[in-house]
Amino acid sequence: MTKARKNTWWKTAAALGIVVFHFIPFYILVSVALKRQMDTSSRWKMPGYIQLDNFSTALAKGNLVHAVFNTLLITVVAVVLIVLVGSMAAYPLSRVKTKMNRLILSFIVSVMMVPPLSVLVPLYKTMVAIGGINKFWGIIMVSVTYNLPISIFLFTNFIATIPRELDEAGMIDGCSRFGVFYRVVMPALKPVTASVVILTSVYIWNDYAFQLYFLQKSQCRTITLAIASFFTENASDLNAGAAAALLAIVPPILLYLSMQKYFIKGIADGAVKG
Repeated sequence: MTKARKNTWWKTAAALGIVVFHFIPFYILVSVALKRQMDTSSRWKMPGYIQLDNFSTALAKGNLVHAVFNTLLITVVAVVLIVLVGSMAAYPLSRVKTKMNRLILSFIVSVMMVPPLSVLVPLYKTMVAIGGINKFWGIIMVSVTYNLPISIFLFTNFIATIPRELDEAGMIDGCSRFGVFYRVVMPALKPVTASVVILTSVYIWNDYAFQLYFLQKSQCRTITLAIASFFTENASDLNAGAAAALLAIVPPILLYLSMQKYFIKGIADGAVKG
């Protein structure tokens, strides 16, 4: 075996190992979701039957349809705002090379290093003061705030790869700065926009801590809170909870599959180039 083929074999083996490692939780999730609650067999063993009652229990007891609607509403509105505000903020940061803009971009990147829960107490106090508890606009505002830094960072570096000559050509044709951005720059941002949409939507969809504190009423319950409702201090329904979690991962998977051709390109260009 040549050295090149040996290196290829090790890379293939490592890739397969990573795939298997990430597939294990999903395998156990499916196994538990398809078992009866009284089935005490190993979670590594797939049942010889299919118990679909767990899914109906998840939908009825967890009010999963309403929770999915709430989560979808929060995610869609927040992601639209993140894309629009992030791209518009990134355009002058990328095109106008000044010390102030470099300082602002460095500050934005440094904010990404701050753990969100480290400011939970003052943030909760602020949300109470402005009446944002148990309001969808409150959790949307929090989600947008914490996901804007990564959006601005990726958009800024990606816009830097777009030739300035396109801006100049647009302005010669009579476009204003806003016109150049929306008609020339924005259409070229599809790859990085797909990356921002996937990264931020999955983060917001899976968020638990902020939604737990800011959405306390049952009618505001999101998908993560609905899944958590199957595990209480007095009793728990692991099988229905697993079924609910299995249903909850379907929308993010569909989103990724529909946008995957842009995702890798957007991450590479938005994070590396600049």
